[in-house]
Amino acid sequence: MADTRPPKTYGGLRVLVTGGGVAGLETLLALRALAGDLVDLELLAAEPAFWYRPLAVAEPFDAGRAHHFELAGIAEAAEAGFTLGQLASIDADANVARTSHGMEIEYDALVIACGALPRPALAGALTFRGPADSDAYRRMLAECENGSIGSIAFAVPTADVWPLPLYELALLTATHLDRRDKHVRLTFLTPESAPLSLFGAASSEAVRALMSDHGIALRTGCYATRYEAGRVEVSPPGATVVADRVVALPRLEGPRILGVPQNSDGFIGTDLSGRVVGLTNVYAAGDITQFPIKQGGIAAQQADAVAEVIAALAGAAVQPHRFQPVLRGLLFTGGAPRFLRSEPNAGAGLVADEPLWWPPGKIVGRHLSPFLARYGGLEIRPPAERGEALEIDIALPVGDSP
Repeated sequence: MADTRPPKTYGGLRVLVTGGGVAGLETLLALRALAGDLVDLELLAAEPAFWYRPLAVAEPFDAGRAHHFELAGIAEAAEAGFTLGQLASIDADANVARTSHGMEIEYDALVIACGALPRPALAGALTFRGPADSDAYRRMLAECENGSIGSIAFAVPTADVWPLPLYELALLTATHLDRRDKHVRLTFLTPESAPLSLFGAASSEAVRALMSDHGIALRTGCYATRYEAGRVEVSPPGATVVADRVVALPRLEGPRILGVPQNSDGFIGTDLSGRVVGLTNVYAAGDITQFPIKQGGIAAQQADAVAEVIAALAGAAVQPHRFQPVLRGLLFTGGAPRFLRSEPNAGAGLVADEPLWWPPGKIVGRHLSPFLARYGGLEIRPPAERGEALEIDIALPVGDSP
């Protein structure tokens, strides 16, 4: 497919960024900010729009919606070219990327940020992937309200998925049904040793209390292995949970790209600067990497590390920093949200009712979030002495369900 607009040519290092999600856009914007006219930027993406997906959990309750932004407009604002297409293969020796339609794009540096593909993990369950499944979830809520459903199990399928959205769905569902005086038995199944254990002990205890207050039965350290005839089989063997419906997160796998070393699940190995192991001038960031935490804020931090390395390669006065993850999570509860923060490598964690960063949005990206705020016509002014202002995020309104 042809470019939607010709790239603006500076005569600088040619950088091809593949993927229109958080990692791809953060890389694009960071490179323009750090390297200026030392780089020629091109964005290749399989879809025409960027979706602010973390808000999808609010859609079934009419409490918010997942906003979307046209990628062509974002690329134009970043003075980058834009091609609608899917990366299919690369020739690392010739520095050429090929799309699924056979288009060839030359590059000096390639950033693979194609994300991961959601796959159903439990047959028979409602797999919640995002905005595409909001209507199906609404129908399930309607069945709860008319008495057709008396029990729901929420299942985190594997230990390597981002579990926070499923906790939100469970808490929002409990709130929604309680306000309508509908009694549905809710059970939460997770392989985690404690709820949202990535955020540390304090956050786990806070989430455990929330689940208990909402009447949600919590079972940790277990996997849902099969769902049939209203029963969920969980490991260890012999345990079952009765459920009229099961809601599960998808398992993830990386899209296959010929010429790129990937593991059995399609994920790409990188060093702490984002360089793809075994290739030259090829980098990766976001969910397609082997880093086990698949989350927007983490993807943005990986992208920043990649952008600094490439900017320095282009001749910018930048000192690259290695990726050091800081995990931030805004948990919708049906009432006051909880702000969770941890540094996985340090073992420290915080939980608060007040913002731990500002503005208190879902995705924290140093370049992407303030850009989207301006692009969407929002004003961001961090108040003095409130939250972390270094990594500014976009605050998109999400109210309680009616």
